[in-house]
Amino acid sequence: MILFRWLISAITIMIISYIVPGIHVAGFWTALILALVLGLFNAILRPLLIILTLPVTILTLGLFTLVINAGIFLLASTIVKGFTVEGFGAAFLGSLMLWLLNWAVNTMVKN
Repeated sequence: MILFRWLISAITIMIISYIVPGIHVAGFWTALILALVLGLFNAILRPLLIILTLPVTILTLGLFTLVINAGIFLLASTIVKGFTVEGFGAAFLGSLMLWLLNWAVNTMVKN
């Protein structure tokens, strides 16, 4: 199941690179590596950032987590070669679409 989700995330990343201007993925292999890096960041770094920014997250009723997701997306672009994000707006839209598409696929797979 983990490998299936990894593959779905990579396919989703490829779709996002075609839809969102400012996000470029060199190929499917790069998308697989990016999906792995994003998964690790979301498992390790994201909870830490949410705890550190808890007051802002509470003030914005949780919407600041979208900014955290975009930041993680930008951070991944500095680490994974072949993946580029041109600015915070593209990262924000890309991370939002990644969440939305992964949520939709996971919902369909569970049913």
